[in-house]
Amino acid sequence: MNRLFSLLVLVFTLFVASFNAVAQEEHTAPAEAAHEVHEGEEAKESLNIKKIIFDHVGDAHEWHFMTIGHTHITAPLPVILYSPVNGLSVFSSSRFGHEGHREVVDGQYILVDEHYKEGLIASGMDPVAVEKIKNGSIVTVDGSPVYDFSMTKNVVSMLISVILLLWIMLGVAKKYKQRGTQAPTGFQNAIEPVITFVRDEVAVPNLGYKADRFMPLLLTFFFFIWINNLLGLIPGGANFTGNIAVTACLALITFIVMVVRANGHFWGHLLNPPGVPFGIKLLLVPIEIISLFIKPVALTIRLFANILAGHIIILSIVCMIFIFGAMSPVAGWGFAPVSVGFSIFMFCLELLVGAIQAFIFTTLTAVFIGQAVDEGHGHDDGQHYHTSENEIIL
Repeated sequence: MNRLFSLLVLVFTLFVASFNAVAQEEHTAPAEAAHEVHEGEEAKESLNIKKIIFDHVGDAHEWHFMTIGHTHITAPLPVILYSPVNGLSVFSSSRFGHEGHREVVDGQYILVDEHYKEGLIASGMDPVAVEKIKNGSIVTVDGSPVYDFSMTKNVVSMLISVILLLWIMLGVAKKYKQRGTQAPTGFQNAIEPVITFVRDEVAVPNLGYKADRFMPLLLTFFFFIWINNLLGLIPGGANFTGNIAVTACLALITFIVMVVRANGHFWGHLLNPPGVPFGIKLLLVPIEIISLFIKPVALTIRLFANILAGHIIILSIVCMIFIFGAMSPVAGWGFAPVSVGFSIFMFCLELLVGAIQAFIFTTLTAVFIGQAVDEGHGHDDGQHYHTSENEIIL
């Protein structure tokens, strides 16, 4: 029933989007005729698919859920700023006003958008310098530095996922304490196979007898990424794991654990490979050092690119309704079922991708840590398994 309800919510959201596209077209037609502008050309000029998509997948100081007609349904978030000139400022993001009519808060702070950039260019500022200013960032009118510690959409999404993760894991741990070795029931019964899978298919094959000491890290990675991937698929949800800063932080944790827990055998083979001629070492050692830093970069890009690509594909399919609706209301309504069908297919595929990407990130983390802690001889009855990165299939 939960899956059916989620599917119905998705279908409703997509049809609302198609209705908005057609309604907007019908609303703007009289004004275009009054200005003697061709209807199709004006619609194409006003339709900015790139902005629609990247506004959704990007971070923001407000949480935008949907747009009905010209009404934006959003939830303002707390803005926390520190300026060496003005000190600490805390206020709601609603004080910035709406896009196209931004207000200057406290006579100093303004939220950057395209209209603000156009005003800077009109005032004579270098267009190249203006384009370097990131949309959605907060700047000061006088150009003084400001440090943003705001509760943005991604931050709030992260807090929600952390609360869910703690609730799930603490609840399961409480069940284990109460029931001991009895057969699991309820939610504990649903989570235990996943924990067992991570232990038997990820940790043990790559870490051997040292798997237990790294299980908390691997389980945290897996469930944290999986939960955020699923939250990002909820209509109006945040694209948290599709943010490269987030995946870079996760990869940095893997890199730190790998370097800190690496043993002498690892560093010896990295900096002074045994049995290799000195001339070859001069070439091999720099390559090995570079590969050490490439590992977290690969983790960062792999998760970020796959999740972001999934969101962009779904949004692009939905925006096809806008494109056809801009040409003709009939075409917009006619293509809506096709767009909804493809979007549902991609949505179901992304449910699978969300779990696969959590598994891949966790497995590669176990691979890299396993290589760092490997002692160079067998354990567990003479066998110590390692999974090659090349065996992990996207």
